[in-house]
Amino acid sequence: MSIRVHIGGRICLPEEAKISVFDRGFLYGDSVYETIGTAYGRLFALQDHLVRLERSAERIGLRVPPRAEIEKAVADTVAAAGNPESRVRIILTRGAGKLDLDPAAVDDTQMVVIVFPLGPPSPAMYEKGVSVAIVSVQRNSPNAIDPAVKSGNYLNNVLALGEARRRSGAYEAILCAADGSVAEGSTSNIFIVARGEVRTPGLDVGILDGITRSKVLDLCRANGIPLRETRISREELRGAEEVFITSATRGALPVTKVDDSPVGDGKPGPVTRKVMALYDVLARAGVP
Repeated sequence: MSIRVHIGGRICLPEEAKISVFDRGFLYGDSVYETIGTAYGRLFALQDHLVRLERSAERIGLRVPPRAEIEKAVADTVAAAGNPESRVRIILTRGAGKLDLDPAAVDDTQMVVIVFPLGPPSPAMYEKGVSVAIVSVQRNSPNAIDPAVKSGNYLNNVLALGEARRRSGAYEAILCAADGSVAEGSTSNIFIVARGEVRTPGLDVGILDGITRSKVLDLCRANGIPLRETRISREELRGAEEVFITSATRGALPVTKVDDSPVGDGKPGPVTRKVMALYDVLARAGVP
């Protein structure tokens, strides 16, 4: 089990990985990134993540290295790390330059790939579920920061998770939009089950278009599970029959407690378990 970093065109140990203090990713969060997990020893949905990485970069005017170059860096670093299952972070920053907010001040894209052990939720967490807390920190307004951009400007999410952990020791924080409706987790998308129907906030609420979220939507549609993208109130989340969250390194993970109150009977429900099983089948088959 090891960590390896691809930086400056070479693979190194984490303690050898260095970046300039003048790098705009460090100074301003002027960067984009993707996190990819492996499943059954293979990168899952790599191409979907690279498409989103390129889209995020385009929306902030950041030049992207050729996709083949990124793919090779990822493959080489995963191989060098040699973990049974890995978590991969691809970071593109605008590069180092003078202290100037103007993005035109520098055009020296830096690529960093970090590979470390996957460290997925434990089997007990999938079996018993986790807790979430609805926090006071709001999701950034779409009018301020484009929710489709997965950027290194992550303070909103950092503060949200910190509040959830301090307040109740919750595993994940749930942020709401400006209108008070549920938006997403600090590092996840959220789903509820109500009257047997899977519901999740639509993109118009101002959330990231999660790759795993998209896969779950496709699985529900393909397998006859009633589904609706809609606004969800805090009360609906707290009163849901079932709740689960999704992310690249978790897949679908059941939630059995919201704000210290049990969800349903306090155990992962049948719809959640069906979604988890379908996702596992997809992961076993692999998505390039």
